[in-house]
Amino acid sequence: MKSLSKRAKNKTKVKYNKNKKPWFSSKEIIFRSGGHARVLYISSKAQAFMLAVLIFIAAWTGYSYQVYNHSGKIILNKDRELGETRDAYVDLMTEFMALHKNINSVITSIDKAGIKNNTNVQVYKSQVKVVEDKIKQITEEKEWANSDKINTKTTISEALLQRDIVSSERDALKQQLKNLSADVDEIKRAELEVMKKLEEVAGAEVTKIKRAIGTINKPLKDKGLYFNPLANKKNKGQGGPYIPTPQVKDKKLQEKMSVVFENLENWDYYKEVIQYVPIGKPVWSYWITSKFGSRNDPFKNSQAVHKGIDLASRTGNKINSMAKGKVLRANFSSTYGNIVEIDHENGFKTKYAHMHKIYIKKGDYVGKGETIGEVGSTGRSTGAHLHYEVLYMNKPVDPLPFIQSKL
Repeated sequence: MKSLSKRAKNKTKVKYNKNKKPWFSSKEIIFRSGGHARVLYISSKAQAFMLAVLIFIAAWTGYSYQVYNHSGKIILNKDRELGETRDAYVDLMTEFMALHKNINSVITSIDKAGIKNNTNVQVYKSQVKVVEDKIKQITEEKEWANSDKINTKTTISEALLQRDIVSSERDALKQQLKNLSADVDEIKRAELEVMKKLEEVAGAEVTKIKRAIGTINKPLKDKGLYFNPLANKKNKGQGGPYIPTPQVKDKKLQEKMSVVFENLENWDYYKEVIQYVPIGKPVWSYWITSKFGSRNDPFKNSQAVHKGIDLASRTGNKINSMAKGKVLRANFSSTYGNIVEIDHENGFKTKYAHMHKIYIKKGDYVGKGETIGEVGSTGRSTGAHLHYEVLYMNKPVDPLPFIQSKL
């Protein structure tokens, strides 16, 4: 029984050992060759060592691969950076040389202008020469920066620089044209304002003269007369105011200029006409002692016709011609005393009587406002005064509206 029990235990142990195998059990490898057999025994330790060697080789291979791959990327990046650096250097060097050529032309112009002794220019030239020599030295030492490449890129860079300069000048010119266009528009607005003002001034002056002429036409109408300022315009078969053709494309400005030229032409004409019309007071300080028309004669004390107006004033006060004209008479008359008669050559005549002194003579031409003598009391007179007459078409008219009319 005991032996049976032992066997059972041994079987159980053997069975247990069969189920639980070690990681690296001993191995036997049999080689058969030529009818002989050879057994290679590999122990558990040898298997573990070989596995460790394989794992180390695999790890080292993986590590080496990663290091090599990473190093290759680094070297590739460095090569690319080096190439970019070289290209940047060549570009910078060519740009410098191109710029130097352009600036050198400016220096040459300065030299031609006779500013050779300019210290700043000379310092600049010496500094540029040093830099240029250094560039040439580096170019000769480095194979990758050959002179042909430099010259080629310099020519291209110089052309691009010139293009950029032209482009910059073009942009500047465009801006100048834009500013000029704005200035032209501003000038147009100013011209329109000036034209408008001229039109207003010319129109106002012509209106003023026409109003004065309208005032003096009132006493003329009483005599069945009328003064037409346009009647004396010379007619040679063609006429009208001088209106030059405006050399402008702006239609609004052209129309305004035409109106202004017409108004200015009319103003010039009316200003000339009014120089021959006796408007204004012939003596500065006066008071009226006898009006035009029927009056009581101061000597006979009876009604009589008074052809002019008496303007009392101090002896010696200046008498002025009221319009341009030719002196018809400048003499003494028993009735008028010292008298001056002026023909204004447009139908109007004026007489100045009882003068103390006469400054002009027959045949003289006088201007509007020119002094012709002094107030006095000569001839048939009761005191110092100016007897003033205005005639139109040889008919006496009331001088008062002429005196009171204003220009």
